[in-house]
Amino acid sequence: MNFIEYDLLFASRNQLIEEITDLDENMLHHRPVPEVWNIAQICHHLYLTEQLFTEAIAHGLRERDFHNIIQKNIYFVTDRTRKFTSPDIISPSPNPFQLSNLMDLLGESRDRLLQVLYDMDTDTVLNRKKAKHPLFGDLSLDQWIELLSLHEQRHVKQIQEIKAALI
Repeated sequence: MNFIEYDLLFASRNQLIEEITDLDENMLHHRPVPEVWNIAQICHHLYLTEQLFTEAIAHGLRERDFHNIIQKNIYFVTDRTRKFTSPDIISPSPNPFQLSNLMDLLGESRDRLLQVLYDMDTDTVLNRKKAKHPLFGDLSLDQWIELLSLHEQRHVKQIQEIKAALI
């Protein structure tokens, strides 16, 4: 994996942690409107998403190399005017969370992802491996990693909006 992908993973996660580190229980569970997730639910969704992405990447690493994977335009996920419905498998729990529990979950999912990436063969080229994504179809593993960062950045902006509404 190249350093750009690692940088994206670390930058997006650091920004997320920075946004939630000092939140109290009220801020963590505040819902600006009933149909919007609270910050705790956003974090739980990010944890569930990263687990699912890790499984997809691990599966893709076991597949043969491909030489004709088309790079997709994944950047539209950062456009917060576009709404997406989260599949049930990555929909957050309605139950309240403690911040320490969310931090543990986010650390656990990131550790699992990094372990999969660190354990791959050194000659593996991520843009020659692919896994099926429900929205994009066949997606190269380097784009899976980039999409994970973009998705996290999308939700960091959502968290910032919720926090701004509380001030």
